Amino acid sequence: MKVAIYARISTSNKGQDADNQILVLADYCQRMNYEIYGKYIDEVSGGTSERPAFKKMFSDASKRKFDLLLFWSLDRFSREGTRATINHMQQLESYGVNFKSYTEQYIDSCGIFKDVIISLLSTLAKQEKIRISERVRAGLARSIKKGGRPKIATKVITQIKSLKTNGKSNRSIARELNLSHSTVGLYA
Repeated sequence: MKVAIYARISTSNKGQDADNQILVLADYCQRMNYEIYGKYIDEVSGGTSERPAFKKMFSDASKRKFDLLLFWSLDRFSREGTRATINHMQQLESYGVNFKSYTEQYIDSCGIFKDVIISLLSTLAKQEKIRISERVRAGLARSIKKGGRPKIATKVITQIKSLKTNGKSNRSIARELNLSHSTVGLYA
């Protein structure tokens, strides 16, 4: 079986080093008689999928260059939230690539409980969506109770309109005035 190893640290500035993850994962592959296809190492936050090695790993997975993705733990694989993480796992599965967390033996799409794991992870993603929706509704209810959305000053509205007339985008106006782009969109 060809295995890709994925390791991630947030930053090398704090003395973190991916070598610890790589050594243990490579040793595991040797004990299991797995062939290591490649090692993908990122030194960035796991809060986004815009990670160079992560993207390269998915590109190689789509070409079926390896059969299994092995990572230290789920939080080393992704910290994008349940929904995005499950989407990544389902994408791997659609490529015919299995995944396994070394430290969390229950996160393993190779075993007999593969379907159970995928179902459980999908259920967790659905629950996260429900919780987010509930928080948004609670925030809207609180806002309405307090008199609705806070208003911005007339002077700021005038600035928004002036900048928009001069051809600036909503996002650049938002950055310049320290507002959200959606707020700018309301008044542009």
